Amino acid sequence: MTDPATIKDLEAVFTNIVKVLMAAGAFGLFIMLLTSGFKYLTSSGDPKAVEGAKKTLTYAIGGFVALAFSYLILRLIGMFTGTDTIITNFTIVKP
Repeated sequence: MTDPATIKDLEAVFTNIVKVLMAAGAFGLFIMLLTSGFKYLTSSGDPKAVEGAKKTLTYAIGGFVALAFSYLILRLIGMFTGTDTIITNFTIVKP
């Protein structure tokens, strides 16, 4: 028999969700960068294809900025709430 879930269990859930979302965002950024580079290399000077590659690169850079800001916001929340780092040491109930 296992113990019932408690509020303290939310710490691990929240930490895992944040880690997975950050990793997925970084992976998506990497794929977009590869895609834009491939589009640019295979455009053969076609202005529409080059423009599409530039747009994809612009969106990838925008995603990187959004990812960096979300990490910064999580760090600021961690600083204001008193946790060491909200991603690795998120605590709801202090011992």
